[in-house]
Amino acid sequence: QVQLVESGGGLVQAGGSLRLSCAASGRTFSMSAMGWFRQAPGKEREFVAAISWSGDSTRFADAVKDRFTISRENANNAVHLQMNSLKFEDTGLYYCAARRRGAVFPSAYTHDYAYWGQGTQVTVSS
Repeated sequence: QVQLVESGGGLVQAGGSLRLSCAASGRTFSMSAMGWFRQAPGKEREFVAAISWSGDSTRFADAVKDRFTISRENANNAVHLQMNSLKFEDTGLYYCAARRRGAVFPSAYTHDYAYWGQGTQVTVSS
């Protein structure tokens, strides 16, 4: 069993930055890829970023590339999402997700993730 808890969300003006964190517990964390997804009101959940279990491979949605970075600290069972140059369109509930144990590829697809946090709200305004 894996438990994920997100933090770091908040209200920020366009152009600002936020750093999201995800604390994970469970035996599978260090052996699985991790990802971030987001969902805006009335919209489908969408991929944001993902990182391999080793941290040497990452991928990003086109909408956030060059603005967001993802990193992980396996020793601390944590994953982070640094969000810079935030836009109005980045507003949403951000979820941390983990793949099953042994699934190391940083997938961009929701169905590849087995564990999900409750989400942290990010609101971008001006």
